[in-house]
Amino acid sequence: MDTASSPRTPTLEDVAERAGVSRSVASRAINNVGNVSDTKRAAVHRAVRELGYVPNPSARALATNRVGAVVLAVATDEPGIFADAFFAQVIYGISVALERTDVTLTLVLAGRPEGAAKLRQIVRSRRADGIMLMNLHGDDPLAKLAEQTTMPVVFGGRPLGAEPQWYVDTDNRSGARLATEHLVEAGYRRIATITGQLSLDVAEARYRGYRDAMAVAELPAHRVEHADFSEAGGAAAMARLLEAHPDLDAVFAASDNMAAGALRTLRAWGRAVPDEVGVVGFDDLPTALHTDPQLTTVRQPIEALGAEMARMLLSILDGVRPTPLILPARLVVRGSTRPAADR
Repeated sequence: MDTASSPRTPTLEDVAERAGVSRSVASRAINNVGNVSDTKRAAVHRAVRELGYVPNPSARALATNRVGAVVLAVATDEPGIFADAFFAQVIYGISVALERTDVTLTLVLAGRPEGAAKLRQIVRSRRADGIMLMNLHGDDPLAKLAEQTTMPVVFGGRPLGAEPQWYVDTDNRSGARLATEHLVEAGYRRIATITGQLSLDVAEARYRGYRDAMAVAELPAHRVEHADFSEAGGAAAMARLLEAHPDLDAVFAASDNMAAGALRTLRAWGRAVPDEVGVVGFDDLPTALHTDPQLTTVRQPIEALGAEMARMLLSILDGVRPTPLILPARLVVRGSTRPAADR
């Protein structure tokens, strides 16, 4: 076999020689440990790119005292999560943030007993460098696990009744307030809401935003039903609202999936949208463009939520102590509401 023409795999020594630094400086720059000047660090990274050098994962783990893996733990046991557009976008954002690193991602469905046990085992055996936690309910035992571990934990959203050290969240209360204010400005007055499970901070915050706007408008906020963020749950909750409050003329649903279910029920009951009933959702998932009419909703930057969770965790592992991050939400007006009246 003729190997004379096969290109030689570049080594750390090659990188050091190209960058004009010692082997130890090149190693520290690549692994982001120790004191290296900005000039030398830039020279090393330029040499890495030019030579196509790929660090050895095992050697890098020894140099940095890291495993090279992080966990995304989602407190759910629902198999439908893999078809959920919200979580798909979160995972995509995390993956993009990690793809230029040597860090691998492990997904754990920690709402299942087997998944929760696996997460505890990962924590005990230090088989990951850090954890991202999502979808925690107020009494979720995973919150206690997060408090007890010395492993860095970044929350996607705040657990109800807690203020963790590190989290990334959307301004859910402000977004829900925008949604309800839009309905008021469009002339709707008997405005109902379909909340998520109020044991989730995201659902509680969106419910508070609805109540904030109704209080400012001096409108009653008693037309309330609860569901599980699913389309079927939204459809059933809308039916209960129509039975209890047949005079309602608008509904703010705390997710696009629930809003899509509400639209289905309104159509079945012969209620015209937006002329008789206005509907606003939350998230701006692809679903919002495929309803009839298209859904007025509140857009939250879902991919950015995932990406910022990953970046925050990586920065903690690099010795930085970031502050919690709140991402803005904004209203997107489409066909499921009347235009806002001139103010």
